[in-house]
Amino acid sequence: MLFIEILKAFFLGVVQGITEWLPISSTGHMILFDEFVHLNVSEAFMEMFRVVIQFGSILAVVVVYFDKLNPWSKNKDAGERKSTWSLLGKVVLAVIPAGVLGVLFDDLLDTYLYNYITVAATLILYGILFILIERWRKNHRYAVESVDVLPTKKAFAIGCFQVLSLIPGTSRSGSTILGAMLVDVSRPAAAEFSFFLAIPVMLGASGLKILKYVLEVGLAFTAVEWVTMIVGILTAFAVSLVAIRFLTGFVRKHSFAAFGWYRIVLGALVLLYAVLAG
Repeated sequence: MLFIEILKAFFLGVVQGITEWLPISSTGHMILFDEFVHLNVSEAFMEMFRVVIQFGSILAVVVVYFDKLNPWSKNKDAGERKSTWSLLGKVVLAVIPAGVLGVLFDDLLDTYLYNYITVAATLILYGILFILIERWRKNHRYAVESVDVLPTKKAFAIGCFQVLSLIPGTSRSGSTILGAMLVDVSRPAAAEFSFFLAIPVMLGASGLKILKYVLEVGLAFTAVEWVTMIVGILTAFAVSLVAIRFLTGFVRKHSFAAFGWYRIVLGALVLLYAVLAG
């Protein structure tokens, strides 16, 4: 039985590691996964685990971009260190909108929007937007080609777009990348800045979920729950390393239209399943 639970946690980590970084909604995929693969854990633990598993994905970003985000790096001169501090300041500024609203409305969002209809609608809506914006911006020369020269106002604007990701099925990376493109930031820069925004946002979300779980249930995890958490987080970390490198290479040569079509098809399947299951 324990082996089966480890296998389930492994597949959960794979789903999380891939879908967290690609603009296709990790929450939407996790909801579908939960429907077909049930872990032998409490509902309270599962609600917390869906968020905490993201910790593995956060570690992957830190590993991949450690030197770029490290203002004390010995490989940087004084000017580069100053530029790194400036970038970190923009990341902090950009996460404020989603951070504040996420804390205020976390319970309401879970209660009223964490369902098939919401996820399906947002998958389809943002899939259409990806396709339309890519057609509109085809052959467009963006004003900002690198996060190193990202203006503070545009960074904050991207952070405001990230608020949309509080709605399940939207995709955090999807909302930030779309927002970045709308304020004239290139795909590679948008994807990279989205990765950086994920670190404080996902750390905060994980911390909030753990705190609520501890206050309501305590720290009395079962052996299966401990194994589930460790395997899920480690798998999400390993898969995220691959997914991040894939996306950074993909966006330099391709548009996000393919992800748009994928979202539309997945949203339609979610709606179909909701109708058949209901």
